[in-house]
Amino acid sequence: MSHLIRTDDFTKEEILALLDDAKSFGSKKFFTTLKDKLIITLFFENSTRTKSSFEIAIKRLGAQVVHLDVAKSSTKKGETLVDTAMNLDAMGPDAIIVRHQNAGVPKILSKHTKASIINAGDGAHAHPTQALLDLYTIREHFQGQALEGKRIAIVGDIKNSRVANSNIELLHRFGFDITLVAPPQFLPHTTLKTTHKLEEIVDKVDVIMSLRTQTERHSTQNYASLKDYASDFCITKKLVGDRDIIILHPGPVHRNIDIDDALLDDPRCKVLDQVSNGVNIRMAILKRLIAH
Repeated sequence: MSHLIRTDDFTKEEILALLDDAKSFGSKKFFTTLKDKLIITLFFENSTRTKSSFEIAIKRLGAQVVHLDVAKSSTKKGETLVDTAMNLDAMGPDAIIVRHQNAGVPKILSKHTKASIINAGDGAHAHPTQALLDLYTIREHFQGQALEGKRIAIVGDIKNSRVANSNIELLHRFGFDITLVAPPQFLPHTTLKTTHKLEEIVDKVDVIMSLRTQTERHSTQNYASLKDYASDFCITKKLVGDRDIIILHPGPVHRNIDIDDALLDDPRCKVLDQVSNGVNIRMAILKRLIAH
């Protein structure tokens, strides 16, 4: 039984095989790889991209998917999460995909299920499938080039971002040169390079990854307004100019706060490619964990 709780649950060799497998799935093709498999999605937080991406990946692999409506589940009647997972597991699913607002929940559930647990995001802790699709998107752009030594700036609310945590672990393992760009209150304790100024990094990177400001995870208001934040940390077409840089964002994008409209329409912005690639990488993950 295998789980995906963090990106380091897979070795570097396993990840390279996943990336190759994801590419082999092509676009909009359907397979019977997971015929007769059953997968449950269990989302305690709202999700558009991740949930839809997983459901499409499941159906393209020929499996059946059951979405548990958490608002109507027994957790609302006081049932513990572990009891919920054990009851679902007793129904014989092959995998349970879990998103939860609290860090550590998927790991706890993995100790009580025969089904594979896949972490679709837990608090500010980890979002491994997002990091894997980000790596896939970068690799596809730099076709044939070595990833080691590529320079990436991660910009925004890094301290509260599960996407940042998973990407830092994964990209560091693949030899990326990482710089964190954020106001002081959004920076974690780190040994990585940091700066508070976008202008200091724009001539020194191959990739900029913008993050959504996690206002729902702030105990106090850090900026008078998001517009004030944007004046310092919005990735704009004017900032990027004609530089050979690609722009990533996990979504949802706060337009003109995280990235401006003009850059979102620029071919160097890979946000929609990330969404497309997310289906294929999740197909590869599901196949890796439960095909047998």
